[in-house]
Amino acid sequence: MPPPTITPLAKSIIHGVFHSHQGFSNFITSYYYYTRSHQILEQKSTFTTYSNASYPRDMNRDRGVSTRRRTGLRQPLSVSKTPLPEPVLDPTRHSEYKVSEDHGLWGFFHSRDKSINTPQEDNAFGRSWTVEELREKNWEDLHALWWICAKENNRIATASYERKRINAGYGDAESEERDKAVRRTKRAIKQALTERYYAWTEAKELAKSDSEVDLSGNGPAYRPKSFYEEKELPETQDDVGGLPPKIETDIQSEKKNLIPY
Repeated sequence: MPPPTITPLAKSIIHGVFHSHQGFSNFITSYYYYTRSHQILEQKSTFTTYSNASYPRDMNRDRGVSTRRRTGLRQPLSVSKTPLPEPVLDPTRHSEYKVSEDHGLWGFFHSRDKSINTPQEDNAFGRSWTVEELREKNWEDLHALWWICAKENNRIATASYERKRINAGYGDAESEERDKAVRRTKRAIKQALTERYYAWTEAKELAKSDSEVDLSGNGPAYRPKSFYEEKELPETQDDVGGLPPKIETDIQSEKKNLIPY
């Protein structure tokens, strides 16, 4: 920062100091303190309170684009000159489309003739499967029964949505009871599979301590031994015959003490 302009008062002070008996060194010292005091008083702030006039180039291509204000895009797209297809509202001009008989979406409906069943048809269902019955089924049967229940859940949900759409006003209670029976069956399937999983886990832990079971994956898992070692049991007095000597002595002494009639 350059030194401030010397005022007439400063000039007189400098002139007197310069021509005094102290000489030029006192002049330099006085001038330093003088300029230093003015620098402290004349400090300026390093920030500004007005906005920058230059354009803020933040490299945002979507600057000014707002979906709320419907400003649209800033640049035209390549499809803007292509005419969009218009829907055909006249039923006589509709093209005929033949639906496949084996289409997978038919599985969401109970019948192809109508979108929803009558309350009597929804109420005609049996009871749900129990856990005791499902314990006797194999894996394939449980897997097939599970997906049959899932398909029935989709049909019930589709019929409920269709009833709300057309404001049918009937069939909700019967459909809800049918859905509860299906969900009870699925819950029983889960319980049966959980029991099998726990049984398999316990059998696996038991097989780790069995010498005839190999869980390494190399060859058959069950490897029974070709022979069994018979352990010799100690002979008892009944096998040899007679009684031990001590018991025989006690019996003879008791006979002597008996009083004859």
